Amino acid sequence: MIIGICGGSGSGKTTLLKRLATYFGSVKPTVFSMDNYYLPIEEQQLDDNGEVNFDLPNALDKVRLIQDLTQLKNGEPIEVKEYHFNAPPGKNTLITLEPSEIIIVEGLFLFEYKEIKSMLDFSIFMDVDPEVQLDRRLYRDQETRGYSREAILYQWNHHVLPCFEKFLLPYRKEADFLFNNDHQADQEFERLLEVLTPRITCLNA
Repeated sequence: MIIGICGGSGSGKTTLLKRLATYFGSVKPTVFSMDNYYLPIEEQQLDDNGEVNFDLPNALDKVRLIQDLTQLKNGEPIEVKEYHFNAPPGKNTLITLEPSEIIIVEGLFLFEYKEIKSMLDFSIFMDVDPEVQLDRRLYRDQETRGYSREAILYQWNHHVLPCFEKFLLPYRKEADFLFNNDHQADQEFERLLEVLTPRITCLNA
């Protein structure tokens, strides 16, 4: 069973992925992050002001991403470089992902990549107030990435929001589950489990 989690920057995709992987830990789900497939910075597209735009579908190595997920789906392990923002080029950790009865995939372009969308058995769209998303991104990028507030706001207005509106929001209604990741996130998680657990239980029946 392949479960997909889609949502904008700061929507809580990774947090939900970790919660699901922990809750269904007895099955040892495979965690597949599309972030691990970002192309090197020299291959990224520049905007009109010469700034790198990481929020476009061509920012990722789509071919290798699809090949790897297909391989996992077919029951074969894969090797992938785990993406870390501050790691020097070529120094990201090489990890092995083993196949499992449950594969949890998270990423911006979950629906935009038709080949990935067609593999999903269940999809989740993270619904969050844009102001909350921006606050989370400001905190993350200032604390862990060393970005200035000015640079973060530039990316947000010129890259992140246009990407969300063009490549994510149009698919919102196509998701199997809308996860409202606000102050009631714990209740939403319980609601999600009520839907997912019977399906996952059937895998072991």
